[in-house]
Amino acid sequence: MVKIHIKKILVPLDGSKSSFKGLDEAIYLARQCNATITGLHIVPIYPKKLGDLVSPLKISAFDDAKKLMDKSEVICARHGILFHKKITVGDAKSDISAFAKQNKFDIIILGARGLGSVKELFLGSVSNAVVHKSKVPVLVVK
Repeated sequence: MVKIHIKKILVPLDGSKSSFKGLDEAIYLARQCNATITGLHIVPIYPKKLGDLVSPLKISAFDDAKKLMDKSEVICARHGILFHKKITVGDAKSDISAFAKQNKFDIIILGARGLGSVKELFLGSVSNAVVHKSKVPVLVVK
């Protein structure tokens, strides 16, 4: 029997109800394992074609991301869990798995559906991509 020691949990957060369900599950697991949680928010890369519109969009996206991370930190603090914030720019479908592997996380916990506009049959497009690409164990919360 293989024992898994969970000390570092990665929770991708996009502000959706589903991502907060993932955070709730991560808090539960972190309490059981005495683990820390890192919240990861990935601001999408905006096309250069948008020109002058890009700057206000980026500022708004980063402001929203900071509010999301602050809210998540308060939720974790209420449960006595240490929460680390990470906001990056990129593509969530590939960057979540890469970030988890590079930073040696023990598990990724994410919601089944996020804020994406594409609805897939069972999983959201990001959670589906993470499940298939990740070398780190993934727990998808519905």
